[in-house]
Amino acid sequence: MRLTRHSALVALATLVLLYFFFRQADLGGVWRALLGAHPGLLALAVAVTAQTYIVRTWRWQILLAPITPLPFTPVFRATVVGFTTSFLLPARAGELIRPWMLSRETGVSASAAFATVIVERLFDLVAVLVLFVIWRVLPVPAGTHEIEGVTPAAVLAGVMAVAALAVTFLLAGHSERMEPLATRLARVLPARAATAIVGFMQKFARGLAIMRRPGPIVASLGLSLVLWASIGLTTWLTSRAFDITFPYAASFLLSLFLVVGVAVPTPGGVGGFHAAYSFAVTRLFDATGEQAVACAIVLHAVSFVPVTLVGLVIMARAGLSIQRAREESAQIRAEGKGQRAKADIGEREEGQG
Repeated sequence: MRLTRHSALVALATLVLLYFFFRQADLGGVWRALLGAHPGLLALAVAVTAQTYIVRTWRWQILLAPITPLPFTPVFRATVVGFTTSFLLPARAGELIRPWMLSRETGVSASAAFATVIVERLFDLVAVLVLFVIWRVLPVPAGTHEIEGVTPAAVLAGVMAVAALAVTFLLAGHSERMEPLATRLARVLPARAATAIVGFMQKFARGLAIMRRPGPIVASLGLSLVLWASIGLTTWLTSRAFDITFPYAASFLLSLFLVVGVAVPTPGGVGGFHAAYSFAVTRLFDATGEQAVACAIVLHAVSFVPVTLVGLVIMARAGLSIQRAREESAQIRAEGKGQRAKADIGEREEGQG
């Protein structure tokens, strides 16, 4: 029942966002805009998007290095499969599938790898905010409009990002601190449950070890800036393909809107991504509704479809399926939410013993 309610909420959110996205667009005009797009710019956008996954892989290798150095190929495969499942499944399932896939192929701890995914997301937020600051200090081009509340929201997000980085720094690499916690847990939980919880926390803390290494942090943040500058370039090229014109640096502002849009846990950000892009370019750069809708559809496809096709090939060769990925994601979520359930199981087992 819980899964049914969740699926219904995801479907409802997707439909509401798509309604908001399409509600004022003339579909005939959207079709004409699609036919009139510049294919050369779109091809270049696809090529730029493809190289972002190489950058993502390099960054993840750096973050994983304190746990164990890993070669490029399995990290790349896990990265692509993670984004594929995020596109096809709701609730950003790929963030869980990616470390599971890496563990499956290399034997690295999935818990520790998951911690590096969290660090990645923090670095992504920092990179988006740094690029936004660059946009803010540049002269605002004529014809660009302001949207009230964007800067205060970015400042709040920056404060939260700094706080989160501080917390990960404090936790990083201190798995030995879990032993006192294990002693306290053992007093209130069955030994089996306490051991399971502390074991997860120790592995998770080891996954944060990168936060104690200045050199890799700088390298990871540098690659994060390269990554988001490339994502901005994809946005800019695709927009130009539909004659939506703005300076390249303005794509850093659009990235803020797109990050918010894909935060809605629909499969592949469908609805949220489209609505965020359409809202931003119509209000910031005077794009027509038809241009905005057509470009949002194609930009979303450029961002997700090629990697999904490659990911499906990788999954097929590895003997995986979307159904298996769905089941693994659900199981990992259940384990993450179910520390209390582990305690209950431990109590029952000890009672039977």
